[in-house]
Amino acid sequence: MSKLLDRRTFLQAAVAATGLGLAQSAFAARPKKPNILFILSDDLGYGDLSCYGRPDYTTPVIDTLAKEGIKFTDAYASPVCTPTRVAFHTGRYPHRVEVGLQEPLGDRNLTLGIAEGHPTVASLLKKAGYATTQIGKWNLGNAPQFGPNSHGFDEFFGIRASQADYYTHKNGSGAYDLWENLEPSKEEGYLTDLFTERAVKVIQRKHDKPFFISLCYNAPHTPYEAPPDLKSAQPAPAAGKPAGSAEIYAAMVKSMDTGIGKVMQALKDAKLDKNTLVIFASDNGGTSWSYLKPFSGQKGQISEGGLRVPVIVRWTGVVPPGRTTNQISYTFDLSATIVAAAGAKADPGYPLDGIDLMDVCTGARPAIERTLFFRSAQRGAPTGQGAARSGKWKYFVAGTTEHLYDLSTDPGEQNDVKEAHTDVLENLRGQYRKWDAQMLPNPVGQNADDGGGGGGGGGGGRGAAKGAGKAGA
Repeated sequence: MSKLLDRRTFLQAAVAATGLGLAQSAFAARPKKPNILFILSDDLGYGDLSCYGRPDYTTPVIDTLAKEGIKFTDAYASPVCTPTRVAFHTGRYPHRVEVGLQEPLGDRNLTLGIAEGHPTVASLLKKAGYATTQIGKWNLGNAPQFGPNSHGFDEFFGIRASQADYYTHKNGSGAYDLWENLEPSKEEGYLTDLFTERAVKVIQRKHDKPFFISLCYNAPHTPYEAPPDLKSAQPAPAAGKPAGSAEIYAAMVKSMDTGIGKVMQALKDAKLDKNTLVIFASDNGGTSWSYLKPFSGQKGQISEGGLRVPVIVRWTGVVPPGRTTNQISYTFDLSATIVAAAGAKADPGYPLDGIDLMDVCTGARPAIERTLFFRSAQRGAPTGQGAARSGKWKYFVAGTTEHLYDLSTDPGEQNDVKEAHTDVLENLRGQYRKWDAQMLPNPVGQNADDGGGGGGGGGGGRGAAKGAGKAGA
């Protein structure tokens, strides 16, 4: 080895060590019990934020969060809302519990929900001394016993169902669905604004405990309804065309962005912004008005357009600003990261499937190699569809049909390379089948509509509410 190469290698190692040392220093300085604000959008596609490539409108507030923190390029969710919310609130694959198999849970269904006693992020943080608040969409059980107040949240203001009219607050089955804990709320107004206002009020209180706020907007989910300033100009749906319009969709996303700006300003005014871990994500891929390039497919599908979502983590003084990571992640990793940041501990009977990604966010370690799995009964063969993502590889199966894609050169999943990489295909097939055997089977009649399925998602579910076992389930 030449002296020049020796010197170059030494300098590269020194620079890397310095960066690692700085990141570790920031990581070591993080507060033990930060406030936590988790923000979830609904049906927001991967490219529907201007910081992720949306060309026809801007989202300056969320873009600022990305500039002040770290942006994930390879973050995943389930293809439909209920499974993703199960994954977040339980920190586990949604296929471990019956309600997590619903794609989504229909608005008339009163028999399914997270089983009583199943730990959630909120219950774990509550045990660790946090005040816990759920604001916005729940979609993990329509009956009161399945609501947020029964699963670790001190208070709840929002909708239980998969969707609700932004003005009348009626869900897909026609029932009124805006709640103040267990009682119908008398609040009037546009849901995006109401959820923003409640989050601001919670932040403005005097706090004697660290808080965990789960702020789950239903925007920009259907029905496509413009915010108040544009409502009078909203056109009637055109015959044969998708509901809504590009203009209405943009207004709904921008309204949410503006609301998040008010929430962030409330944190700043209360001098809490530097001691609050903020995470932004979406619950699944986008729909007809989303910008999904370069991916194919959309909500309800196992293709990248249905699974890939924007994720941003911002923690001032801990997560260095302006960073991007290609860390492969899934919604339950956000749960594990929150639990770890709060100093909480998972229930040993229900081990988390997610992993703490804060070291990756701070730069204290590189991206972690792992394989993630996905499954849906929504589309395709009677057995549904499945997929595994490992490194640059994406394995896809529908019935007996298999595909292998190299996402590093083919993010649109157009070029099947299984014949050229049979070893990779066999390896991922084996991993997927082993994982699938540990999950609950897809329910019979999954695509039946039991009312208010959630727009592009299909019907609800049937059967008694129950959990899916503990460790190893």
